[in-house]
Amino acid sequence: MSTIVEKPAMAAPVRTPLIARVNWVRAAPWLYTLALFAAWELLVLGLDMPPTILPSPTRVFEAIVQYWSPIWKNSLQTLYTTTLGFIIAVVAGLGIGLFIGWSKTIYAGLYPLMIGFNAIPKVALVPILVIWFGIGTVPAVLTAFLISFFPIVVNVATGLATIEPETEDVLRALGAKKMDIMLKVGIPRSMPYFFGSLKIAITLAFVGSVVSETVASNYGLGNMMSSAQSQFNVPLVFAGLLMLAVEGIAMYALMAWLERRMTGWAHRSTMAN
Repeated sequence: MSTIVEKPAMAAPVRTPLIARVNWVRAAPWLYTLALFAAWELLVLGLDMPPTILPSPTRVFEAIVQYWSPIWKNSLQTLYTTTLGFIIAVVAGLGIGLFIGWSKTIYAGLYPLMIGFNAIPKVALVPILVIWFGIGTVPAVLTAFLISFFPIVVNVATGLATIEPETEDVLRALGAKKMDIMLKVGIPRSMPYFFGSLKIAITLAFVGSVVSETVASNYGLGNMMSSAQSQFNVPLVFAGLLMLAVEGIAMYALMAWLERRMTGWAHRSTMAN
């Protein structure tokens, strides 16, 4: 007599709720940005503010559409001057930082001078640059360079100056020379500082180029916003600010990507979700 064995019924697959499948870390910037614009819109509507005081995001986006051609051309000009000044700052900052960090004597002698130079407001140097080079792109590039190279110099020099004395003693005991210590230990150690400083420097470069464009240029977002301000076209001013924010975020993200690619080994994630 055969026995019939019944197979257990297959359990239905458990479906993960859609909200649990969302990557909230990646979605957070977009959600917070949308919340900011929504709060801004409600604030303007609630207080019934005129566009000449604080335009709503809707009016700002309308201005972007209406003046898209000049906004696009001036945005490219500002991005060009900022990027060029930033590249010069990277080359000069890395070289000067390595030179200052080479010796404690050089570090002690030049570091106060660097601090004094950085304390000078760069907007005060724009008239001098105009006298030397005239109104145009060159003062904007140089202002972006002057305001952004200091963080690079400081971080590279700090990375070299903070090599553990024990490490240097061991390497010297093994026959290493000063150049060997610099190439094998100093420069690799300073790379996390260097790539981390690029994120700060690129945002400062935008500040420098826009300040110079506002004072001494016929092109760029700084000049466009200054002209719009004189015409009380406040939505266009905010449109320029929004384009600057977009460009700054994009360049910052690029620098952060380079930092992760080049010095990911030096960072450990300790932040909880």
